[in-house]
Amino acid sequence: MRARTACPGITALLLTAALAAPAAAAGSAPHGHTATREAVAAAVAAGVPGATATARDAHGAWSTAVGTGDTRTGEPRSTADRYRVASITKTFVATVLLQLEAEGRLSLDDTVERWLPGVVRGHGHDGREVTVRQLLNHTSGIHDYLADPDFARAYFTPEGFFAHRYRTLAPQELLDYAMRHEPDFAPGTSWRYSNTNYVLAGMVIEKVTGRPYATAVDRRIIAPLRLRATSVPGTRTTLPEPSGRAYSTFKVPGRAVYDVTDLNPSMASSAGEMISDSADLTRFYGALLGGGLLPARQLTEMRTTVATGTPGIRYGLGLTDTRLACGTHVWGHDGGIHGSASEVAATAGGRHSLAVNFNADWTGDTGAVVEKEFC
Repeated sequence: MRARTACPGITALLLTAALAAPAAAAGSAPHGHTATREAVAAAVAAGVPGATATARDAHGAWSTAVGTGDTRTGEPRSTADRYRVASITKTFVATVLLQLEAEGRLSLDDTVERWLPGVVRGHGHDGREVTVRQLLNHTSGIHDYLADPDFARAYFTPEGFFAHRYRTLAPQELLDYAMRHEPDFAPGTSWRYSNTNYVLAGMVIEKVTGRPYATAVDRRIIAPLRLRATSVPGTRTTLPEPSGRAYSTFKVPGRAVYDVTDLNPSMASSAGEMISDSADLTRFYGALLGGGLLPARQLTEMRTTVATGTPGIRYGLGLTDTRLACGTHVWGHDGGIHGSASEVAATAGGRHSLAVNFNADWTGDTGAVVEKEFC
């Protein structure tokens, strides 16, 4: 569950040239998307097994799929493939919290302690000093549970992953890993990407609404926008069809490529468990940035950014502001989880958007595809 500004160690390795051979692109590319299609094909030629992407602009929707979706059967990737979107989940979660703020049901300046008393405690962590806003823009200082060595051994090594891939983890268990460590900094004094922030954000939604955060995401975003390929899977271990497979080497040089498609996404929780496809993601970000999901004040709050320490990238509330090489600014998020790397980007008003996914987590640069689409 990543953002390009942070590197949570998520897994991987090179496939052979035979496995990475590109399949024919799906659909024809109208003027303006040729460079994007070439960037997707280049990623596959360089070692990504398969890639799928959809762009949406004033001329309509365009999609392409290149390479292999299943290296065992040779089935090609599809433009309709569902995949794990990982940290792109964060934009959905932040949107729900901003909707709740617009309804007067909470304030972004509420402390975490108000909604989750006693939950953020231990080794210097104090929920009385952390606000909901600081969770959403990663200025809380709360340690990232993915960085805990025991968690990393259990889920990001081959031996650990295959022993624990189907285990259900409650959000509190994820928090327990984080609370073993001191805060990264005092709340509000710096920035560091932490998946723990969004586990807590999901718990706040549940406390405010009285229902799981997944219910709020479904009722407030998925159903109204008719995002038929989008879901919050909970503990479901398989991907819905159509979908390709997901591949990793766990960043161990010389090791075999593993099929890591099936896993219990509770390990990611509200920080990164969701599933979608590229068409749905472009529709969601278009609606969000176009003002269809949030009142103007909340959308402004979402787009109020802080420095991340990475040139050209600032972070809002579940949303990144990225300045591309050509000077264009795009809003979106990226996400990485076992065997899957994804990115969504859209212009300020949401009229032009792109979503791309690679079914490997060790090679390929989704940002290069974004650059070609918007530059």
